[in-house]
Amino acid sequence: MTTKTTSAPPAAGPRKGSRRRPPAFSATQVGRPGFAWALPAAVFFALFAITPLIMVAVLSFMTWDGLSSPQFVGMDNWSRLMDDPVMLKSIWLTLLLTVLGVVIQTPLSIVLGVWAAGHQRNRAVLSVIYFIPLLLSATAVSVLWRALLDPNFGIPADAAWLFGDGNLFGEQATAIGVLAFVSTWQFTPFHTLIYQGAARAIPHVLYQAAEIDGAGRYRQFFHITLPQLRNAMITSMILMIVGGLTTFETVLILTQGGPGTDTTISAYYMYDKAFKSFDYGTGSAIALVLVVAATIISLIVVRVSGYDKMRSSMEGVS
Repeated sequence: MTTKTTSAPPAAGPRKGSRRRPPAFSATQVGRPGFAWALPAAVFFALFAITPLIMVAVLSFMTWDGLSSPQFVGMDNWSRLMDDPVMLKSIWLTLLLTVLGVVIQTPLSIVLGVWAAGHQRNRAVLSVIYFIPLLLSATAVSVLWRALLDPNFGIPADAAWLFGDGNLFGEQATAIGVLAFVSTWQFTPFHTLIYQGAARAIPHVLYQAAEIDGAGRYRQFFHITLPQLRNAMITSMILMIVGGLTTFETVLILTQGGPGTDTTISAYYMYDKAFKSFDYGTGSAIALVLVVAATIISLIVVRVSGYDKMRSSMEGVS
């Protein structure tokens, strides 16, 4: 009797010369999300940012008191602004307060941010107390300091040896100093958070290598920490510049543009023209000047600093 044996069929596998189809999704091939993901944000931005900006630009070529129908006047609003001494003065004051904010807040924010990124004793408790001004609105902060610096019932009334007659809002120099101080007190914690996060992202191996080479804390700070905080510094400065150009509540509550027009910055002058004098055309022109100025200055900072060529979004990685 003869037994017939059959061999099992070969295991299925790729044929010779055939190409294996790549998987639909690969961990190394991750594309950008489609436009549909950004559509809700784009619609929101168009409705509440782009559309009002276009309306303001159109209104800057018209005269309107808020009640009657707008009338087209061409370049009349712009020509009046060019010859308005208060407008020119407000631009200078706006730039002055912006520069003071950047010069004062930047070093303070860097030092405090680097310190808060460490592991010192009671660091968390002190950081929470220091960040309290960040939780308050600009209006609440301005009302608080207006009461504290009141020449009759505030701190200057009890410290005449330091504040003289106590009226810090009576002269331009002291009034500008108060505005710069209040802005620094409120917004420095925000920029400190930026530097704190950036400092924690710096690779610790850089400091270990510096210690092996004998570099102390000061050399590590100036040769490692500061260079690695470059991108965070640029971001913080852009936010300071835009915030300085659009400051309004602090001036409205603390000085109301006074004494006289010595603290009338451009944003407050826009409010004065539009909502006090009911000249919405001129107010719109001032608002458009602020938007264009903030955009141009921010682009210059980005271009000069090379921030637009940054390859990585992580601090400490080049």
